[in-house]
Amino acid sequence: MKKFESFNSIVTPLDMINVDTDAIIPKQFLKSIKRTGFGNNLFDDWRYLDKDIEGSGRKDRKINHDFILNKKIYVDSKILLARENFGCGSSREHAPWALLDYGFQVIISSSFADIFTSNSFKNGLLLITLDKKIIETLFDKTKKENNLYLSVNLTDQKVFNDDITIDFEIDKFKKKCLIEGLDEIGLTLQKSNIIEEFEKKYYKKYPWLI
Repeated sequence: MKKFESFNSIVTPLDMINVDTDAIIPKQFLKSIKRTGFGNNLFDDWRYLDKDIEGSGRKDRKINHDFILNKKIYVDSKILLARENFGCGSSREHAPWALLDYGFQVIISSSFADIFTSNSFKNGLLLITLDKKIIETLFDKTKKENNLYLSVNLTDQKVFNDDITIDFEIDKFKKKCLIEGLDEIGLTLQKSNIIEEFEKKYYKKYPWLI
């Protein structure tokens, strides 16, 4: 998992509530357990006017130019601004995979579904939960300014630009894992010496298990 580093990005405003995981990455694209390759089909039903029911990956599809992700100004955005209950629905881990593969590193919302939250942090996607009033203010700024940029500093737990500074809360353990780039495998490997020592003693005591 990549280490999370501070960055600045334009904010993509997805002005919808209850965005579920099937909208984030539709079920027909869940054909791999690799973490890459899903970004092309992020929000597939909304990004395209035609359907790729079988997940064939056709490159001649009709773009929905009215959908926010298809606006040229947001092409390189790393921050997605969303409404409440983002990531509800099924528990598919492909949802954060798709968001990360597309290029998003941070999702800002007033609330997230529990399983989606767990899957996101385990894969290096930072979820920032803010009060609804603050979310509303940010959406208003995206409408008025049309190019809202924010800096994200996980170490200081701040989202800011020249006009605003917003503090956010995050679990200390999740913060540590994101900053150090540690997923569950990485955490386990930190104990590799202890594991190896246990195995030596275990197989010495029970050699017939080898």
